[in-house]
Amino acid sequence: MPMNSNHHIKAVFFDLDGTLRHSVPAGGEVFTNYVITLGVQVNHEDRIRAMRWEHLYWANSPDLRDDLIAHSGESENFWIEYSRRRLVALGTPPAWASSHAPQVSMHMGAEYRPESIIPDDVRRALVQLKQAGYIMAVLSNRDKPFQETLDSHNIGGFFDFSLAGGEVDAYKPEPGLFEHALQRADVTARETVYVGDNYFADVVGSRRAGLTPVLYDPLGIFPEANCITIKSFDELNSVLKVI
Repeated sequence: MPMNSNHHIKAVFFDLDGTLRHSVPAGGEVFTNYVITLGVQVNHEDRIRAMRWEHLYWANSPDLRDDLIAHSGESENFWIEYSRRRLVALGTPPAWASSHAPQVSMHMGAEYRPESIIPDDVRRALVQLKQAGYIMAVLSNRDKPFQETLDSHNIGGFFDFSLAGGEVDAYKPEPGLFEHALQRADVTARETVYVGDNYFADVVGSRRAGLTPVLYDPLGIFPEANCITIKSFDELNSVLKVI
C-alpha cells in the first residue's frame, strides 16, 4: 500500500516507448531535419503537427492497420508509405511527398541509429513510487513481450509485471489491454493511474477502461489535453498524491 493509507490510488501503470524509454535523437526530429536539407521550409507549427500525426498513427490507427495489411510491418514498402504520410503531415504537397518518400525512407533506414535511454527523471520517479508501495506495471502496444528491454535498462525490478498488446491481442486505445492488467494486478480502474506520452493511445485508452490518465507531454504537443499533464517525471509523485 502507498504511504498514505487513506489515498485511493494503489497502482501506477506506464507506457514504455516515449514515456519510460526514449530514442535519442527522436526519429521524428531526424526525419524533419533531413527533409529540411531537401529544401522544404519547416516551422515550429509544422513540427508539432507532424508529431501529433505520428502519435495518432501509432495509436493503432486505421491507417496503421491498413498499412500493416498492405505492406507487412518490416517491409521497405511499409516505411516508404509511412514516410509519405509523414511528409504530408509535415506540410509538403502530396505529389512531392509521394516522389520523395523512397529517398527519405532510405535515408532513415541507413542513417538513423538512435541510443535507447531511460532519462534520469524517470529513474528518480520509479525509486520514489517503489518506496511508496505502489503496484507498478508497464503496458505497451508492442507485439511481443519486452521484459528483456526493461531489464537491459536496469528498470525491470521496479515493476510487478509488463504486458504487450500482442500477448493478449488487445491494443491501446481499446480498453482490453488495460482490463487485462487490472485483473493481473488485482486492482480496480478507480485505484489505478496510467502514465503515457500519446494522448490518442494512452489518455483515450486508459479513460475508456476507467483509469485516471496522466499525460507526459514535455514538448507541449497536446496543449488542449483535458487531463492531468506533466512535463517531467519529477512532477509525478506529487501529482499522484492529489488525484
